[in-house]
Amino acid sequence: MKTIYSKLMLLCILIFAIGCQNDDDTMSHTNVSAVEQLYAPSDNTFYNLSANSSALFEWQAAHAEDNGVVLYEVAFDKEGGDFSNPIKVVSADGNGYETTLNITFTELNKIAELAGIQPEESGKLIWTVYSSKGLNVQKSNVVRTIEVQRPGGFATPDELYITGTASEGGADLSSAVPFKKISASVYEIYTQLKAGEYQFATRKTGTPELYYLDGEKLKADGSTTYSGNDKVVRIRVDFSNGTYTMTEISKIELWFAPNAKFLFEYTYAGKGTWNALNQYIEFKQESWGRDERYKFKFTTVDQEGKTSEEWWGSSNADNSRPDNNTAASFWYMVTVDSDQWNNCFKFKAEDDMAHVNGIIDFSATATAYTHSFTVL
Repeated sequence: MKTIYSKLMLLCILIFAIGCQNDDDTMSHTNVSAVEQLYAPSDNTFYNLSANSSALFEWQAAHAEDNGVVLYEVAFDKEGGDFSNPIKVVSADGNGYETTLNITFTELNKIAELAGIQPEESGKLIWTVYSSKGLNVQKSNVVRTIEVQRPGGFATPDELYITGTASEGGADLSSAVPFKKISASVYEIYTQLKAGEYQFATRKTGTPELYYLDGEKLKADGSTTYSGNDKVVRIRVDFSNGTYTMTEISKIELWFAPNAKFLFEYTYAGKGTWNALNQYIEFKQESWGRDERYKFKFTTVDQEGKTSEEWWGSSNADNSRPDNNTAASFWYMVTVDSDQWNNCFKFKAEDDMAHVNGIIDFSATATAYTHSFTVL
């Protein structure tokens, strides 16, 4: 009986040993060596990323235990990092099979931004190479440094919001107020600021990228403090060069061309809208009929405190009187000159000798900057 038991135990041990050997043989094809030499760029190479160019990274091939192909990735980290959590890992050329990586300055600029290097500033990145066959990743023991000079500007986000205690939405990110995208790289918002801090977020949920105003530049990862009186402003941000303008909108008036005078002022109502409530409208009687032409004057104050005028009117030099079938685009507002008559809108017939509520809508949700009147 003991003999049978001993034989069974020996058989189990033999099967286990063969199984382990097979496992080792099965996994051995995933073993690769670490990259031993980095060829290019040489240590501390400097790149000015404002050029329309690219950088070539090159290294010695690693060896696979089964003599098969090896996959490569280039890992980037902040200066002083250890690659335990690299800021970016990029597959080598040829879907990872080549021992080179051609990377555009645009992509390097994004990596530099992830490293916290500000636009128009220089900083250092470290890089190394990972080799693998999809498993058993080996990190090279060789690490090199590159220095980069970032151009002005940032990648343009898909959305932009203002948030913070100084903003209309407050510090709750979910209540952030949106900007309107007015060109490929430019966002604009009409909003009110109060004492506190504000910043710009690329989305209303999760962990957005954040930007703030510093001097004459847009910068990343911070906030701007505002300590003045409440004021309505237009903020225009250009991500292509990292610049901005801020203009106070101190007054909006309706210009009635037939009488060459302003009929009333608008009051800011929040989130890029103004209203003029319960205002009386009366056209001017002329020999040929009743005249109803109007446009708007915005009084503005720039960042240096200089007061100016902006006139807003119709894209058409002249217009016919609108009715209920007129397209919404009739009321779209564009900047025009101060001529008494040109580019004026016209009131509807029912607005004559009536009280109206007027609204100006420069919010991000409006299809275009526009206005309306509703008879009371």
